[in-house]
Amino acid sequence: MTDVCLDGSCHCGAVRFRVHLRDGLASARRCNCSYCTMRGAVAVSTRLDEFTILQGEDALSCYTFNTQQAKHYFCSACGIYTHHQRRSRPNEFGVNLACLAGHSPFDLSEVPVLNGRDHPRDGNPHRNPVFGTLIFRRCET
Repeated sequence: MTDVCLDGSCHCGAVRFRVHLRDGLASARRCNCSYCTMRGAVAVSTRLDEFTILQGEDALSCYTFNTQQAKHYFCSACGIYTHHQRRSRPNEFGVNLACLAGHSPFDLSEVPVLNGRDHPRDGNPHRNPVFGTLIFRRCET
């Protein structure tokens, strides 16, 4: 699947958005930074100008930490993370795959986990960009 336009929303529907994904779900990833580890979401990437809030911009809250560069947005009513402006690529949003209509992170058998603990902007010369792979296998019924 490539070059798709998808609608998405938070859990309660207060925040609704549309996103254009030039590479479909191929950019799906997790991150091992302290925040993403706790959040546990799978994100896909899009350019800032290819993400449009359709409803509920006033319902979004923003969380930043450490360098204050990444901006993590979530619905102030239901608490669901919808998207974030990336620190490593500030011209992109990471969008919560689970918020996209008809999609689930459980549809993916493998998701790369990026090494956000040793962020490229922190100047670690021995940094490996990939930390590991998250693998999902359905149980036999």
